[in-house]
Formats: sequence, C-alpha cells, structure tokens
Amino acid sequence: MSELIDHTLRGGWTPSGAGAAPLPAHALRWLSARIGLGGVTTPAAPASLLDVPDGALPDKARAELAELLGEHQVQTGATARLGRAGGLSYSDLVRRRDGTDLAIPDAVLLPADPAQVQQVLEVCVRHDVAVVPFGGGTSVVGGVAALRGGKAAVVALDLARLDRLISVDPVSRIAVLQAGVRAPEAESLLAAHGFTLGHFPQSFERATIGGFAATRSAGQASAGYGRFADMVEGVRVATPAGEWRLGSAPASAAGPDLRQLAVGGEGALGVITEVALRVRPKPTEMRYEALVLDGWQSAQEAVRTLAQQRVLADVTRMSDVDETAVQLELSGGVKSRALRTLLLGRRISEPCLLVLGWESTSGVELKQRRAATLRALSGFRSMRLGPRGGEAWHANRFAGPRQRDALLDVGVCVETLETATCWSRLTELRSAVRAALVRELERDGRAPIVMCHISHAYETGASLYFTVLAARSADDPIGQWQRAKTAATDAITHRVPGHDSGRGTLTHHHAVGTEHLPWLESEIGSIGTGLLAAVKREVDPTGILNPGKLIP
Repeated sequence: MSELIDHTLRGGWTPSGAGAAPLPAHALRWLSARIGLGGVTTPAAPASLLDVPDGALPDKARAELAELLGEHQVQTGATARLGRAGGLSYSDLVRRRDGTDLAIPDAVLLPADPAQVQQVLEVCVRHDVAVVPFGGGTSVVGGVAALRGGKAAVVALDLARLDRLISVDPVSRIAVLQAGVRAPEAESLLAAHGFTLGHFPQSFERATIGGFAATRSAGQASAGYGRFADMVEGVRVATPAGEWRLGSAPASAAGPDLRQLAVGGEGALGVITEVALRVRPKPTEMRYEALVLDGWQSAQEAVRTLAQQRVLADVTRMSDVDETAVQLELSGGVKSRALRTLLLGRRISEPCLLVLGWESTSGVELKQRRAATLRALSGFRSMRLGPRGGEAWHANRFAGPRQRDALLDVGVCVETLETATCWSRLTELRSAVRAALVRELERDGRAPIVMCHISHAYETGASLYFTVLAARSADDPIGQWQRAKTAATDAITHRVPGHDSGRGTLTHHHAVGTEHLPWLESEIGSIGTGLLAAVKREVDPTGILNPGKLIP
C-alpha cells in the first residue's frame, strides 16, 4: 500500500511493480509535430515541497476514532493525507504535479472490517465530520475528492484492510468479497477456486471491488461477462442510519431493485463493505485477433451487426480512423507504411481496427462462437490481421493509463471521456463531441488528436470512449481541459429534435462524481434528482457521506 501511495504522490498512474510505458522516440517526434508541443513540461513536485496544511479533525473525534481503530489506523501525517488527495483524472494529476489547489483530507482512517466501518460513520455523525470512501483512488470524475461540504473536517475512509474473500459457493457460482480487495488480488483469490470475475477495465491494476460496484464499472470483456452491476448478487452497506444488506435471491419482484441504490451510489448513499458476485469458471481457452475495416460508418455497422445477431466476441473493441492511425504510428514507421500499403491493396483507405477476443472452458465452444462472429462480418470489406494484433492488444491492455505518465512528463494534455447512445444516434454523437473538443483545444492552427473507440456494444446501442491529446497550456492547464470537457458534455446532453433526451448519457462507466453533477438533472429530470435527495436524507440525514458527489 505505501509504495502505491508514494507513486500517487509523484503524480502518476503507474502502480508499484508495474512496468512503465515510456513513449518510443519515433512516437514522441511524430506527436510533437502533430500537435505542436511547445516545450512545456509537467515535472512532479517532491512531496516534501508541497504545502500541506495541518489537519482540522477535532481532537475528540480523533480520540474516539483512535480508540475504535487503533492509533496507527488514524493517520494524520502529510504523506498519508496527500496520497488520498483526489483521484487520477488529468486535473488531479496536474494538481499533484504542481502542488496547487489540492483538496487534502484531514485524516486517513483504515478500518479492519465492516463492523468498524459502521462504527466510524457513527463517530463521524456525532462530530459532524465528512467521510469520503476511498478504494483504489482511480476516479477520473472527482469521485474521491476530499470535499468538506460545510462539515468540521473531512476524512478519507480507506478500505484497504477489508481485503478478504469471505466465501465461495461453487454450486451457485457466487463469491463474497470485501470491498477493499483489489482487482488483481480478487482474480488470484478466485482462481484458487477455479473461478474468475472476468472484469478487466483499464483501472484493473489499482481499482477495488467496492469501487467497481460504487461506480457501475464496465470491463473490457463486458460483452461476455457483463458489466459489473450485472454481476452483483448482493451488497452489505454501512450507512449513518444503520447497516443495510440487500440481495437474497438471483431475481426478485419485491419492489424496485434497491441494490442499485448502492451499486452506483458513489459512496454518497452508503459505504459498500461486502459484495456478493456472480463468478464464472476460469477460462482455459482464449483466442484474440484483429481485423481492419474500411471507415467509421462501415465499422460501426459491423459492430451493430454483431450485437444484434448476438454474436459479439467477449471483447469487441473497434477503433475509429484517428485512433487506428495513432496505433499504427506507435507500432513503428516501417511496419506502419507496409500495413497501409497492404490495406490500400485491399481498397481499405480509412482503416478502423477491430479487436476481437473469445474466452471459454471449451475449445469446441470457442471455435463455434468465433465462426459465428466472423460469419456475421463476412459482408463487410475487411482484412484479417490474425492473432498477433489481438494478442498484442491483450498483452498491453493496461498500458494506456500508465502511458499518461510519460505524456504528462512532456507537456501533453491527455484525458479521456465516455458516453453511450443508441445506434441511430451514434455517428451524430461522435461527430458532435469530436467537433466540440477540436474547437476548444485547437491552438495556433494545430488541432488536437481526438481518438474514439467502441468497447461496449448492446443490441440497442454502444458506448463511445474518447481519448484526447493536445499541447498543454502553459498558463492554465486545468482550465484548458475543463473548458473542453464542458463543451463536450454540452454536446452530449444537447436535446435532439424529436427526442426527449440528449444525444447520449453523461457517463457509461466513469460515474457522476463532481464533474458530471451540473448536468445530472438534464438526464434524470427534477423528479429523479429529488428522489436521490430523498434517499440521501433517509440514509444520511446529516449529509456526511461523500459531499458534493451524485446528489445535486
């Protein structure tokens, strides 16, 4: 834990023990020429140079918490507090690097079990102390910002010690995990019983079970294993009003599914302490491969065909022309030119890379599913690249976030945003968001690189995940991105004539946090925001839980 926090202090994503993802020299030259890097760098300020004010946790509250948890589990030192000062968005990372405008908790609490979490909340209610649940700290929308919300102090409730696999029911295929278990450890614990969650988002290396549930996470193999919310069979939640347990059967008609108030509650409606999850037998057979299709329109039609014919691969990831071009550049100049020549020979002038991956415990089943997927694609102009391209993606699928560290080092504004919509609006949504980002981030005649891919597809629609690379503003780097994100979100929520909703959803899997909160009512309506506020009053009457998130 300490090594992970130390790296967070240096302003990076890369977890301890993971390989760095430096930029190849040719890629840096190409990027500099493309977006016009101006020599602005973003070195990380040493933690010792950051201005960390004294904590404001009241003495009586601290004494009660120390008696409950143990003296060493109530941490008020600068290092511990800085390590939980926000998440891992571009704005968070820039703030850590220059040490300005950091929202730093007054203390870090490390309970040992669900009972202690419940007792911590009771102490914090008595002393009017705000509580921010903290798992892997991977939020990119302000979800773990240490906001006081008018309270006497704010503490980060770090669930790292809730790290147990409670039980495995191999007959029902249900496992109960504590909320602080990190994703790699969860896979290791389940593998010992022959199971997997199959949940591998890009935050996999750092994120926790509780964080996945609280934000309605979606993994890269969602077409096969489902989104995280689909896996949740039950939850144990600590609230200021008392402990809440939900989920007693695989399906129920006992009113609305209240599990979904915890799953997606972002810590504002309770602290998830345990999650009962559907698990699957660990696959013994895997096949990953890549194809190239011609142009965005044809490529997204191909993914729609797979979804509506119900032959999606477990991993179905389609990159647009811009993202594919960047991937080709990163692969190296000679390889890139050779592949482009080959593609032109196949009349593919606007290549879009499609990565497909199948996982199974049966080689026969995998072959049948793969054949059905490829058969559905036979009507589209494409070129198969074989397993090498797919396996390369699989081997490097967690490198993207780590590469942000190298990009930040050389002065790149690098950030992501995501949304989703129905198939009939997908192209319009992509075009509107892309245009908004280019308009706001263009500098001195140099347009930013705006990449997009589909990584989650459904019969009715799909997600769009954008990655932006632009030359960082020397004067106002955070404002530069915030203006672009605002323009993009306005484009997403813009009302479409003939429809009662915007072009797309505010978020497909990043959650609301603070960044999306101003637009939430436009999506769920005043009745929806009123309903959330009413639930908040019921479970958290004094408003100590994660102030400023989810509840307008």
